Amino acid sequence: MSDSVSLQPIAQDVYAAPQLSPEAMAAAAEAGFKAVINNRPDMEGGPDQPTSAAIEAAAKAAGLEYAYLPVNGGYQSPEEIARCAELLKSLPRPLLMFCRSGARSTKLYMQAQALDD
Repeated sequence: MSDSVSLQPIAQDVYAAPQLSPEAMAAAAEAGFKAVINNRPDMEGGPDQPTSAAIEAAAKAAGLEYAYLPVNGGYQSPEEIARCAELLKSLPRPLLMFCRSGARSTKLYMQAQALDD
């Protein structure tokens, strides 16, 4: 990944990142990632934010598995947390999760992990 993307490790094989572009998907694959989860709702940042569809197409073209699980920054429902837990169990690792800053992806991961404890 480029120096401009700040990856934060949140588990041994799970990382969180701020908003990623479609162009970042090839770099993620080159860095060894196998899957991406997008936690940012489309248009949250306005019309300049890349859409999930554009990121998904680029991810698949790069050989990555892709999941779209948009969640609100301040609240994740029990259903969203459960869906994240399912994705964490089914998607290949290493896995890259992203949102606007990386914080909500990290929080969502932690809540999903707590379901298994």
